[in-house]
Amino acid sequence: MDSRRFCGRLEANLMNESNVNPQSPMSAVLENFPGAQRALFRRYHIGGCSSCGFQPTETLAEVCARNGNLDVAEVLTHIRSSHEQDAKVLISPQELAELLKQDPAVKLVDVRSREEFEAVNIAGSVLLSQAVMQELMSSGSNNQPVVVIDHAGKNGLDAAAYFMGHGLQNVRCLRGGLDAWAQEVDPKLRRYRLG
Repeated sequence: MDSRRFCGRLEANLMNESNVNPQSPMSAVLENFPGAQRALFRRYHIGGCSSCGFQPTETLAEVCARNGNLDVAEVLTHIRSSHEQDAKVLISPQELAELLKQDPAVKLVDVRSREEFEAVNIAGSVLLSQAVMQELMSSGSNNQPVVVIDHAGKNGLDAAAYFMGHGLQNVRCLRGGLDAWAQEVDPKLRRYRLG
């Protein structure tokens, strides 16, 4: 799935949420709500490790039943609510370009591998490292604008959620990641695919 389709799904599926119901397989739940696994783990400790994981073919009702008979309607409401929150964290490439013009203090934190970062990156961004993380966490200003960048917008929300969970209040995630930036803002930036 390309980055535009993946990230567009975050916004479009709010209108198509009737596609998911208690009898939907988890593969369909994750297809319609890409952050569902993160939401399930955060609130119910479901899906984060092998002991609490689920199979793509299991239905949402089956997963709820074997995890303490959770109320399926409540779980689905939580997944939808988390999905709406994820959409609010995203910033489009054009919005980020405008923000960078207005506020040079925006910290661009790239969460890709060192090899990917060294091959291609957005000017002014920094590769996430232990030192960068410590700087962000101890900066004293929990309101410094931070934008998380990944390759195609699939992992950045996890990093953004981590930072927000540790008190940073002005964290966004680049919708579509570096790939969308290269397509929509800086076409000179080299695009690549991960194998």
